[in-house]
Amino acid sequence: MTAKTIDGKAAAAELRKRVAKQVSELRANYDVQPGLAAILVGDDPASQVYIRNKERQTEEVGMASVGRRLPAETSEGALLSIIEELNHDPTVHGILVQLPLPKQIKSEAVISAISAEKDVDGFHPMNVAALSNGKDGLVPCTPMGCAMLLKDQIGDLTGKEALIIGRSNIVGKPMAQLLLAENCTVTIAHSRTRDLDQKCRNADIVVAAVGIPKLVKGDWIKPGATLIDVGINRVSKNDGTTSYRLVGDIDYEEAVQAAGAITPVPGGVGPMTIACLLQNTLAACKRQTILRD
Repeated sequence: MTAKTIDGKAAAAELRKRVAKQVSELRANYDVQPGLAAILVGDDPASQVYIRNKERQTEEVGMASVGRRLPAETSEGALLSIIEELNHDPTVHGILVQLPLPKQIKSEAVISAISAEKDVDGFHPMNVAALSNGKDGLVPCTPMGCAMLLKDQIGDLTGKEALIIGRSNIVGKPMAQLLLAENCTVTIAHSRTRDLDQKCRNADIVVAAVGIPKLVKGDWIKPGATLIDVGINRVSKNDGTTSYRLVGDIDYEEAVQAAGAITPVPGGVGPMTIACLLQNTLAACKRQTILRD
């Protein structure tokens, strides 16, 4: 048995098409163009790539992209002032600040400073509370993308045993809330969980987001299970050079022999994260304009 590869690139492309269609209708019918502001502090190479991809895809779906590049020595106060300015800008409907931030800036302060209705990353305490309480809010993009991939693959998730490996505020915890809302029976595990292999063997769904390369082995997998690998880990190619390759938290080569379906790394969850960011920006724009009382 060889698992089906869940094509995150294709799923993300379809989602972007739907977003672009709605953006076009919004502009034609209401003369409103969603605007997304992306702030990068410093010159981290990976963050620069992420921001460029986000800005390019923002423009491709017909949204306005507002880029802010700030030097690494920017103070927390200066960044908070820019966020406050964007909070009051009616042409900006979504704000994201690329993480990680330089050590002099507290991420918690920045996240809390972004208006909850413009928090398209879904990290603001009000949006976290809304998700926990089953209320309407903006959901973190990576867990949202994972849930979409699962529903596309499985359909109704009711009654499925779901194991989430990872307890971060960005992926693990919101992922649990989303799967509970889909009537799954959810277990949250982490790097210190005892008998993690046995917990995997009991799971219909495994979402791995712990940041340990190839942690989940092939013989841990329940036959036919659906695996969502959020991990993006750089490991050496061991070819005598400094080059590296990307691997996930699941040992793909082993797991593909037992699973029913699995996301690859790269090409799985990553593309969906940016597509869901655009979906959140569209939703935020509608709430701030045509749906506002």
